[in-house]
Amino acid sequence: MHRLISRCLFIGLALAAPMVMAQSGAAAKEPGRAVISLYRVAPGKHAAFLKWMADRDAIDQQLGLPRAQWYGHFQGDSWDYIAIAPNLTDAQQRKEDDAAKAKGLAIGLKASLEFREFIASHTDTVSIGPMTASDLAARANNP
Repeated sequence: MHRLISRCLFIGLALAAPMVMAQSGAAAKEPGRAVISLYRVAPGKHAAFLKWMADRDAIDQQLGLPRAQWYGHFQGDSWDYIAIAPNLTDAQQRKEDDAAKAKGLAIGLKASLEFREFIASHTDTVSIGPMTASDLAARANNP
């Protein structure tokens, strides 16, 4: 199980690299941060889950906030979707919440409870990157 989780995180980090590079700029010395989420959707809830997420994605697009990249399960492990999203600042999160509330979408605890109606399980991991293996080795040897 540990190997499976490690592989999923490695794949997620590799998939996040282009998005983080575009948002943090290639010249940045410190790597950016991204949130990698793996979702297992409850049976029969896939369409509702995707609509719920798409409604929130539309707000990010409207506000000019960085948007998550989504990957759908094709074959292999039991997850349904992986989302790789920027780690928003507090100000960006408030802006997103205000826009969602203005559109009549739930925020806060109510949104969290709605979200859980669609989910069998999920995980969120905050990652740093993109980096090469050499970059990671250098950071490990020079904390």
